[in-house]
Amino acid sequence: MMAPPPPTAAWQHEGARTGFEIAYFKVTETGVRIDGCTTAVEDGAVWAVDYQIILDPSWHTRRAVVATRQRGGWHTVQLNSDGAGNWTVDGVPNPALTGCLDVDLAASALTNAFPVHRLRLTVDTTADAPAAYVRAVGLEVTRLEQSYHRIDDDGPHQRFDYTAPQFDFTSTLTYDESGFVLDYPGIARRAH
Repeated sequence: MMAPPPPTAAWQHEGARTGFEIAYFKVTETGVRIDGCTTAVEDGAVWAVDYQIILDPSWHTRRAVVATRQRGGWHTVQLNSDGAGNWTVDGVPNPALTGCLDVDLAASALTNAFPVHRLRLTVDTTADAPAAYVRAVGLEVTRLEQSYHRIDDDGPHQRFDYTAPQFDFTSTLTYDESGFVLDYPGIARRAH
């Protein structure tokens, strides 16, 4: 059983980009509301992303509003899900996302917590967790195939071998007692 989310959390980007992410959590009987922002310099580009994500009590993403500030102003995208894997993007059905239960923000280490909470895997089990993936620059929304394989814990911290084949990416992620990423090698490390 995971501990409740903390009131706030923060991550320092590392490796792929330089920057910082902060998030605020409000847990109610209807789910979890997360308000956050992340800023970075990545491949010479500077960006800032604000987000609000609403999860139901089972940690299925129900709504995400993502806004990015780039040269030229703010751009926003809104995703809504019925919690069963059907999505709209800015009010338009997006069948490419069918079956996705999570949103995954390219700008965020936090969003890797959603499948871990939802799936509650035991050691040595694997689950696919395709997600509605939102890029930081341009806010393009695509389907991201990914999987989580729970490996032996490191003391009180759960660990998962994470794979995202379309990026030819694998990593071992370490989570705290609340199910939030502590260490995402080459991407982010928990700062608070």
